[in-house]
Amino acid sequence: MTEAVDAVLLLGPTATGKSALAMRIAEKIPLEIVAVDSAQVYRGMDIGTAKPSAADRAAVPHHLIDLRDPSEPYSAAAFVADAACAIEQIRARGRLPLLVGGTMLYAKALREGLSNLPSADTEIRERIESDASALGWPALHARLAQIDGPTATRVKPNDSQRIQRALEVFEATGVPMSELLSVKNSRPVKVNTIALLPPDRPTLHRRIEQRFDAMLNAGLLDEVRSLHARGDLHAQLPSIRSVGYRQAWAFLESKCTYEEFRASAIAATRQLAKRQMTWLRSMRDARFIEPTAEVAMREILASFNEVPDSAEMLR
Repeated sequence: MTEAVDAVLLLGPTATGKSALAMRIAEKIPLEIVAVDSAQVYRGMDIGTAKPSAADRAAVPHHLIDLRDPSEPYSAAAFVADAACAIEQIRARGRLPLLVGGTMLYAKALREGLSNLPSADTEIRERIESDASALGWPALHARLAQIDGPTATRVKPNDSQRIQRALEVFEATGVPMSELLSVKNSRPVKVNTIALLPPDRPTLHRRIEQRFDAMLNAGLLDEVRSLHARGDLHAQLPSIRSVGYRQAWAFLESKCTYEEFRASAIAATRQLAKRQMTWLRSMRDARFIEPTAEVAMREILASFNEVPDSAEMLR
């Protein structure tokens, strides 16, 4: 007998049409969509995150969108708690939860549970950033290697975000992050995972380029100008480090030409897609399918059969 699951999880690299596919599925069955996206949680970041349109959100309820101001942190732990709550509420309304997105760290935390890591500490973080400004991130990577060799081995010497977080965790707890990560403290959410994997990388690259140009035509730079003009945001914030926003921020601060900005944003998006596909291939229980609408729809509808109380809804 197949084990019951709480929801269906639809993952895929950027520009594979996940959101459009989810909307088509919603025409067939009564579902609500839960975003698995670390950038869509931020208000005022709509174009560059490919946030669902107002019309789509009016037609089908969407969750975990516009939760935070771009100046505020959001974590995998917050996502798991929010997603579990959303799933429970959707099920209580007699509807089916479909989780859709491409933030693989969030998907992994949802599927496997979370480790007991402390929340961000502003004071510690600012002290680490000050040291990095004076010494450089490679020097801080060497410091990390002395206290947490396994983590330092996995992190590149210029990966400021991960070096900062690992040092912050050690300063806050006195325990290496690699040790804390070995202990889980949250129940995994049981999901059926559908993974969209495009077989043709050149086609995906063309879609990424076309999608980014569409974002530019829709006013991406004006959106980032509004964020930049606030004065309280900076390039090291997780929100502004999002692909597309980071490159646009550099362009607005005259650190590159328009052509360099566009090229670097497209290249970064391609690298993101490559990392997303690597994450997906590590999910051994996922159902891997090509992002063809009819095939994907059949797989997702079949996956919902394993969600309790779904039989009537799927008729």
